[in-house]
Amino acid sequence: MLFFLRPRPGGVYLDGTLGAGGYAEAILRESAPDGVVVGMDLDPQAVNKASQGLKDFGQRLRAVHAGFHQAQEVLQSLGVTRIDGAVLDLGLSSDQLENPLRGFSFQLTGPLDMRFDTGSDMPLLDYLKTISAYQLQEILANYGDEKYCKKVARRVLDAVGRGELLTTTDLARLITQLIPRRRSKIHPATRTFQALRIALNREMENLDRALQEIPTLLKRGGRFCVVSYHSLEDRRVKQSFRGRQAHPYDWVLVTPKAVRPTLEEIRANPRSRSARMRVLEAGAKGSPAVIQGREL
Repeated sequence: MLFFLRPRPGGVYLDGTLGAGGYAEAILRESAPDGVVVGMDLDPQAVNKASQGLKDFGQRLRAVHAGFHQAQEVLQSLGVTRIDGAVLDLGLSSDQLENPLRGFSFQLTGPLDMRFDTGSDMPLLDYLKTISAYQLQEILANYGDEKYCKKVARRVLDAVGRGELLTTTDLARLITQLIPRRRSKIHPATRTFQALRIALNREMENLDRALQEIPTLLKRGGRFCVVSYHSLEDRRVKQSFRGRQAHPYDWVLVTPKAVRPTLEEIRANPRSRSARMRVLEAGAKGSPAVIQGREL
């Protein structure tokens, strides 16, 4: 990612998915001594953890509890009008996936929550009580490509109504009973858990807004790197970036094809095996980066 983002001293960068702070730290080191990273995350626990882990960088890190779809407002509130680069990593963090209390994993027993922002909206169980079987069927079909979406939707909401679904393992067990074992290595509950998480957190809507707004914040030569992990995300990124190619003087598609992890990267981090990165660069349309009235 650093190779494509090209951080430099004095630059201003957006890390829209702060997580544990891995990308932010790498960018801060590459842009030393005075580069600035605005790190954003919908997960307040991630913001707190990253802030503590990167406290030695002082004011060079501006950690904000917000989603990347709110980048324009957040940057404006910080006095930033243009940035030298931005990165989004759309995958779940290890902290989120491995904490049973967050409810993201069907392999760990926890509440049916699945919220990125635990301080807002409603947990998954409450959300399921507000939608119809048809709405759930559409969610499973569109966001999970679930072949048995109609049957799963009906049975899941029946179980919710009877008070039989309280934990992640309750839900995973029910789905396993409903769906015939496929020959693939994918657990039968994978598609349903993915679809519910996407719908609950409005992931596609937020991504679409970010893809529309973040490129307009780039200075000339600034780059926008997006790492996605499933076809729904990657398709949106590809279509958005290629759509801007209609104006080649204003935008450059740095990666005509998605960049995939190397074998070494996959060995070091098996979860990266499905990662796809696409990079867009602002051409003449970009403006000089400015923070607090100072041109960079």
